[in-house]
Amino acid sequence: MAPAPISFRNPLAVRPALLAAALASLLMTVPLPPPASMGWLLLSLLLGGFLAVWFYRRRNSADLSVRDGMKMGWITGMFCFVIATLFFTLSVVLISRKGGLASFYREQFAARGAMDANVEQFLEILQNPAGLATVLLLSLLFVFVFFTLLPTIGGALGAKLLSRD
Repeated sequence: MAPAPISFRNPLAVRPALLAAALASLLMTVPLPPPASMGWLLLSLLLGGFLAVWFYRRRNSADLSVRDGMKMGWITGMFCFVIATLFFTLSVVLISRKGGLASFYREQFAARGAMDANVEQFLEILQNPAGLATVLLLSLLFVFVFFTLLPTIGGALGAKLLSRD
């Protein structure tokens, strides 16, 4: 009997993807200085897709094609996106209770001494409800692409590198 296809309807695929997403999300919280934090984020997301394939293979003793590895990575990325969106939403709600996103960023930029014309223009956009909605939606779109693409690549690499061929 052929194994069930890799999809959200297959619990044998969803469980390892969820575990890998949880681990990748946990790894992303490691505090590092700014240049290293971006590299760590990239590595965590790639590793999430790779781990999903590894967990799947350990549990099912079956090789995955590169295409199935990409599917495992994509499922992992979707879970990473949901987890990140939950924390993002919680952060925005907490920040908006303390005067709003614009005042939060104004304080952050002022503390760093980075108040130039571009920053002022950005802060003005955040004070407008339509501008704020646009910034938030574009941010979520960017995070969605970023958080699904990298684990997909990690899943493909995992399937290729871990295959027994």
